[in-house]
Amino acid sequence: MRKTVTAIGEILWDVFPEGKKAGGSSMNVALNLHKQNIDSKFVSAVGKDENGEGLIDFLSSKNYPTDLIQNHPTLPTSTVMVKLDETHQATYIIVEPVAWDYIELSENAVEAVKNSDAFVYCSLTCRNEVSKNTILSLLKHAKLKIFDINLRPPFYNIETLSSLLKEADILKVNEDELVYLKANLLLTGNTDEQLLKQLAIKFNIKIICLTVGEKGAYVLSEGKLYYHKGYQVKVADTVGAGDSFLATFISSYLNGFPMDTVLDRACKVGAFVASQPGANPDYGDEVFS
Repeated sequence: MRKTVTAIGEILWDVFPEGKKAGGSSMNVALNLHKQNIDSKFVSAVGKDENGEGLIDFLSSKNYPTDLIQNHPTLPTSTVMVKLDETHQATYIIVEPVAWDYIELSENAVEAVKNSDAFVYCSLTCRNEVSKNTILSLLKHAKLKIFDINLRPPFYNIETLSSLLKEADILKVNEDELVYLKANLLLTGNTDEQLLKQLAIKFNIKIICLTVGEKGAYVLSEGKLYYHKGYQVKVADTVGAGDSFLATFISSYLNGFPMDTVLDRACKVGAFVASQPGANPDYGDEVFS
């Protein structure tokens, strides 16, 4: 039976020096799930402007449903300035306020979450109280809660993160985010494995994914640590690579693959996306071969 996942969060234009590309971590996750034959639903908001129309057209061109994407009457559609360093690592300038800061709770969104196998949320969407409260309300109806911590300075604090971590069944974090959590949660571990185990115990998290860039990724599941060295590629940019990793992890996990295989598939797709410009290159099943 086809699995269903609902995600909530940002939809935006990533603005590169050479032009703009559709993105937003939450939209990237939702769209990658759709590419992998998951019944993917996405809760967000755009403005009543040309950028908003363009994003809806982009998703429609991918045969992705847009019925849970709201139109904010006054706020603009989100845009993000992307800067790439000499190693093609991305940093972001994220404008506020934008339409996805004000995602309202709707009955349709509640029903989508109730009927989904999993619900995906992130911390960036919680920078405004309106969207934050919508996420907290939807979490009450979720069967499996997946937290992509997705720290984007200056839009987070340890109090909000702690409340979101307490809800999580599955957590995805990168190495910089783990350093922040260690310092601000006063974790005492000296190795990644020790830190992940402390996080799992502190917040009762079942599974934690740790991505470590070109060095691959770890997964802590049921007390056992799995590691994959990753796939070496020529990096075009890192935009969307972590999102595609997470989406592939979710789709593979829900479809019952062994954890070693789940991690291998996630690393493959993350590496492929890093090798392509922008967050959402097209691909099919050949990416797993």
